[in-house]
Amino acid sequence: MKAEIIAVGSEMLTPDRIDTNSLFLTEELNKLGIEVVRKSIVGDNRDYLSAAFHEALERVELIIASGGLGPTEDDLTRETVADLLGRKLVLNNAILQYIEGRFRQLGREMPAVNVRQAMVPEGAEVLENPRGSAPGLWLEARGRRIALLPGPPRELKPMFHEQVLPRLERLGSGIRMFHRELRVAGMGESAVEQRIKPIYTRYADVNTTILAAPGEIQIHLRLWTGDAAHAQKTLDDITQSFQLALADRIFSQDGSSMEEVVAHILSMNNATISAAESCTGGLLAQRLTTIAGSSSYFLGGVVCYSNELKTAWADVPPELILSKGAVSSEVAIALAHGIRRSTGSTLGVGITGIAGPGGGSEEKPVGTVHVAISHAAGVKERGTRFPGDRETIRWHASQLALDMVRIHFLYNGGEPPARTSARS
Repeated sequence: MKAEIIAVGSEMLTPDRIDTNSLFLTEELNKLGIEVVRKSIVGDNRDYLSAAFHEALERVELIIASGGLGPTEDDLTRETVADLLGRKLVLNNAILQYIEGRFRQLGREMPAVNVRQAMVPEGAEVLENPRGSAPGLWLEARGRRIALLPGPPRELKPMFHEQVLPRLERLGSGIRMFHRELRVAGMGESAVEQRIKPIYTRYADVNTTILAAPGEIQIHLRLWTGDAAHAQKTLDDITQSFQLALADRIFSQDGSSMEEVVAHILSMNNATISAAESCTGGLLAQRLTTIAGSSSYFLGGVVCYSNELKTAWADVPPELILSKGAVSSEVAIALAHGIRRSTGSTLGVGITGIAGPGGGSEEKPVGTVHVAISHAAGVKERGTRFPGDRETIRWHASQLALDMVRIHFLYNGGEPPARTSARS
């Protein structure tokens, strides 16, 4: 079965609102083996809405719409679909009584405009909404099925799970989507493609998508089948081949973020970490502490932009800054050593760089970054130059720092072995 999702509301055509419902609905439909082939956002205009529903009815067996079920004049979904299907709107007294009861509970009288929410197309099944005043609707016509759901996610999600999902499960064909998401660090999109294309092109039934994201490349594998064992074996085979081609560059096989992976590694090794950050402005600490339970591994950090605070807070010698410059491998190493000593952490991370847009020079252009990791056996340092604007450079720098921590534990604190097999 194929489906389309229509998000209704002019507010989602502005920069102020984001349609998150379609992401949730796509994931849930894919689990059922229903493929979403198109998504659209339509403003509060009856002609545009009618065209969107009419075209969807020509293409797919299932349409799920969100929004446009409120009481005001610009809530047009009910009327538009009823008119398109040639059905009258009739007053549903049970819905009206429910809405009146909600207002009584709030000690208010129901405005007359809310009666619109109790108007139901003939033949429609009402999807109750105990979390709001707008009921959903389920309609069937000409071999097509339409679910009209409220826009607020806190109302849409439980309505889908409780009332739409059971209806769709009865229609299931047994085919569903199996998905695997791998994430790669330290390589560009074209380099990843070059290494793995000879592998994934051997699997005609697997859809492979390579996406570039800040600081990483995502590889999505999707397989539609009713044979779960076949799907798992196929995805395992591809993943193992990708591991040979990309080696330690794959940091996640289940879609986990870099900070989630590093948090898990630190926890499993009973290790702690601290950070002295300059150009990243605390971004590394922020990413590490977004994970629940981060107090078990993150001891603390400092944002030391000025040279004086690099000395005061991370014990960087002033003469080192004077001779080598604040943005240098030597200062990054001193930051890492200093913060590790002052906090007593297993690892200390030092980051310094030029995030821009100003401050660069011919010798050290914008995007120059140095990251160091201090540990009991010594130190590792990486110097590089990242492209992009200020926020992109800061994100890349924090991603590099996290990846260096990951690699440190991957090789037990030693240097990574040569990856000659990955290049062959």
